[in-house]
Amino acid sequence: MSIDVPQRTLNDGTTIPAIGFGTYPLKGSECVDGVLSALEVGYRLVDTAVNYGNEEAVGEALRRSGLPREAYQVTSKIPGRHHGYDDAVASVEGSLERLGLDFLDLQVIHWPNPSQDRYAEAWRALVDLRERGLVRSIGVSNFTEAHLERIVDETGVAPSLNQVEMHPWFPQTALRQAHERWDVRTEAWSPLARVGELVAEDAVQAPARRLGVDPAAVVLRWHVQLGSVPIPKSASPERQRSNLDVFGFELTEAEVAALTALGRPDGRIFGADPETHEEM
Repeated sequence: MSIDVPQRTLNDGTTIPAIGFGTYPLKGSECVDGVLSALEVGYRLVDTAVNYGNEEAVGEALRRSGLPREAYQVTSKIPGRHHGYDDAVASVEGSLERLGLDFLDLQVIHWPNPSQDRYAEAWRALVDLRERGLVRSIGVSNFTEAHLERIVDETGVAPSLNQVEMHPWFPQTALRQAHERWDVRTEAWSPLARVGELVAEDAVQAPARRLGVDPAAVVLRWHVQLGSVPIPKSASPERQRSNLDVFGFELTEAEVAALTALGRPDGRIFGADPETHEEM
């Protein structure tokens, strides 16, 4: 029996599942099997990217699932080497071909790569691709407030969401406040950080004991209650189900605050600062 997942409304009027399924670093048959399992459990948002090298496998899983197109949503990402306007258009068209889809539900810019200074061109391409109907919603990933402000100033169009590293060690409090300025939804990659270490924290263990739930589910519920859309990744059907089954319990305000208080000055687990990180 699959789990029903609530929807979150984006600033363009569309909706997105409250939890998605991340596919990095799954590839080949492992990716096909993992995505198929996730869809069977109840995930309806699948996150991929050009640089993950698994769009073909994701598309194969979607076809094998037998689900109608309107039953699921797919996100892909434009890499840094495709930030020029024409390159960005071609990148999205290539993703559609590899996925075997007529349109993407959500297309984002993977990293701003500020030293290249072409992310605004890629954003203009996404605005036009949405007008053409090749993408339904458009967003960004790993953008700072300054990056967001620039593309909004230049185009008048705010992203539907910003996918960023977020977890209790790095709760992105200031950026989430900036998102409220443009009604940008926060989406979280690596939502469980280094899960083995994170779930050992007392702020995670205490509510897990009180509620009788898996500690990782406590962290994902923290995301849900903050309005963030986490995209955990796991090839294990049991773990996939556990990660999705977070809608039947609730953390107290004090428990949410205690998890947020785990934040560190720079709690990034990969050290990838969007001001300097380059991913082509």
